[in-house]
Amino acid sequence: MLRGKVRALAVLLDGSERTDLPAFSGGDPVSGRVVVEVTGDVRVRSLDVTARGVAKVRWTESRNAGANTAYTQNYTEEVEYLRHQDTLIGQQRDEDGSEEALTVLHAGLHEFAFSFNLPHMALATSFEGKHGSVRYWVKAELHRPWLLPLKVKKELIVFEHIDINTPLLLAPQAGSKEKTLCCWFCASGPISLSAKIERKGYTPGESIQIFAETENCSSRVVVPKAALYQTQTFYAKGKGKQIQQLVSNLRGDPLPQGKSQSWEGKLLKIPPVSPSILDCPIIRVEYTLVVYVDVPGGLNLSLSLPLVIGTIPLHAGASRSSSVSSCCSTASWLGLSPEAPPSYGDLEISESHRRECLRGCDGCDGGADRGSLLTYIAEFRYLPPPLYCEVDPYPDPGEVRRPDTCPSR
Repeated sequence: MLRGKVRALAVLLDGSERTDLPAFSGGDPVSGRVVVEVTGDVRVRSLDVTARGVAKVRWTESRNAGANTAYTQNYTEEVEYLRHQDTLIGQQRDEDGSEEALTVLHAGLHEFAFSFNLPHMALATSFEGKHGSVRYWVKAELHRPWLLPLKVKKELIVFEHIDINTPLLLAPQAGSKEKTLCCWFCASGPISLSAKIERKGYTPGESIQIFAETENCSSRVVVPKAALYQTQTFYAKGKGKQIQQLVSNLRGDPLPQGKSQSWEGKLLKIPPVSPSILDCPIIRVEYTLVVYVDVPGGLNLSLSLPLVIGTIPLHAGASRSSSVSSCCSTASWLGLSPEAPPSYGDLEISESHRRECLRGCDGCDGGADRGSLLTYIAEFRYLPPPLYCEVDPYPDPGEVRRPDTCPSR
């Protein structure tokens, strides 16, 4: 009779030996191995691997009638994103007790590889909230005769990538408001607020540059402030539940009566937070930058600018164009005139520099096609644009040719 025991059962993902957890997105391959360590010989009926991905929402509401609870209503909803099952040993959940259906694992360490692909679709990002979550995991189950199965889970981190390098997320966000404080029959002057940020899309770790102008014509001392909020919305059975959390904030200097204050790119750091979740039917995670004036003893004057927290950071080219666009917009917003662009002549590259680039491209690795393509790009990217000419270089033979008005090179 075999008297071996299972000492350890673990699921290891390829890439998990790194300090950071491996992250996946829709369509990515997932591979790893199930490790089984036994002392002595052990009979195994099956070793199954199951991968699941589920978005789940749950909360409870009670209605009271006097001292008693009238009723309790549970709100639950679930959306499945992933289901994969594979059998690494034996036959899956074989209930037949025959010896032929059993596999003997001898004393030592055994590894069994597995692999599968995540669905080619928009997956919800892994998330943990107060009333719901989005979770992905790989579970291994070891079935032995006459014993309870051994189970172990390994979490999968999944990101639905949001690229902030899109025109919609690179567009500046701005707004302005004004408020007048009234006290019985005496009305003080208005409080005005204008605010602008460079773009709508950011990634965790970045800082939001806030441009704001606050003018206080009231009789109270007010304080300009800004705050970044995360709003979690959960949907179940046609009803929604919303949670708002403060993520980060900053404050300006107190502003007495008749004074104004400007923020010329005041920085608000975005801490490590979950990316926006915009496509899940039962869970949404959204962000809002609120620039407001704290009015003591009255309602605050506030501006809400929607944000999207993405996963793909700003590219260098997009950063430059966004910065140029922001500078121009900010300049016009502040009443300044942008300087004229440089002339084509200032952008010309010397012939010696161009030849050095061509020689460098000739030595590139990657085959003849790649080398010729890089040579072509390098040859033409440094040339100035052709001079303007009103004469069609490919005229219609039937047309009368106009006199040459092209400037000489």
